[in-house]
Amino acid sequence: MKVWKSATKYIHAGMEPDASTGAVMVPIYQTSTFVQEAPGKHKGFEYARSQNPTRFALEEAYAQIEHGKYALAFSSGVAATDAVIKLLQPGDEVIAANDMYGGTYRLFTKVFEKFGIIFTFVDTTNAENVSKAISAKTKLVWIETPTNPLMNITDIEAVAAITKSNNCLLCVDNTFASPHLQNPLTLGADIVMHSATKYLGGHSDVIQGCLIMNDKQLRDDLYFIQKSCGAVPGPQDCFLVLRGIKTLHVRMQRHCENGEKIAHWLRKHPKVAKVYWPGFEDNKNFAIAKKQMHGFGGMLSFELKNDSIEEVNRVLSTTHLFSLAESLGGVESLINHPASMTHASIPRKERIKNGLNDGLIRLSVGIEDADDLIEDLKNAIG
Repeated sequence: MKVWKSATKYIHAGMEPDASTGAVMVPIYQTSTFVQEAPGKHKGFEYARSQNPTRFALEEAYAQIEHGKYALAFSSGVAATDAVIKLLQPGDEVIAANDMYGGTYRLFTKVFEKFGIIFTFVDTTNAENVSKAISAKTKLVWIETPTNPLMNITDIEAVAAITKSNNCLLCVDNTFASPHLQNPLTLGADIVMHSATKYLGGHSDVIQGCLIMNDKQLRDDLYFIQKSCGAVPGPQDCFLVLRGIKTLHVRMQRHCENGEKIAHWLRKHPKVAKVYWPGFEDNKNFAIAKKQMHGFGGMLSFELKNDSIEEVNRVLSTTHLFSLAESLGGVESLINHPASMTHASIPRKERIKNGLNDGLIRLSVGIEDADDLIEDLKNAIG
């Protein structure tokens, strides 16, 4: 693997001029099958569910930007998550963060619990909670950091030390940070998952997920699941993410700058009760965030002092530059109500217990002018 600095890597990872035409961009191989010279004698590609040149180029890019050896692309982030859980057997246990994306919680509890997988949810911001929860049945620990939507920080190195000593896997959902801000494999994780729909694609025009790892056997096991279950992305989607990765570093720089300005502005607003953003120095795990991240990103959440559903809905429906929509990580800013949108699948009692109140508002801060975004929020909050 070539050793490049990050800005060069984002632009050139997985990208080689097309051998037949000299095209600078990887072609979109829009084909379902490939000609074979004789049975089993081919050029490395047989059937597009198993192999596709555009997807292979993207997977090479994923591996390089996450400091990994291998990567696999999936049709969505949930499909990538699904593949990891399919490594397990009935009776195996997963320890998962109690603050996580609602779609992951739904997949764990509504789909895989029926097949005998046991899920235990703990506050992973204290690594001791993970250590205490591990049993002989534990085969996987699943964390997000920063978490969705409360922006909690987990010490990846500390949890990795626990999983290694207990012979179980650690998978880190790195979607909120992106590879530009955090690289869990270098901190001891076994698998990194991304919803590439978000920062990697970066333009709100593609659905995709990926897994990155260093272990060859783990890669082969996950590839078998990818090929056998068929949740693969099409070549057009792979092309779009390859295009998005090229500007990841410049986009993330602006996301971080804008996120910091808006987080500090919200914290000073007289109508705002609390702001959740990992870059505040008085956050309990700020030192960990500073140690393992290269910036604090463009995701944040906040609560109003008047958190009545009427007031919250008024604010959510009054912004203009912040579009009310699910998802995150695009160049445009989005505003979201987790309790009724991205996290509605988590029972309210569980949400409240974990600190996700009905009045929480989540922002995905885009790369527009920060002053315009602040003015938009100022007019909406009043």
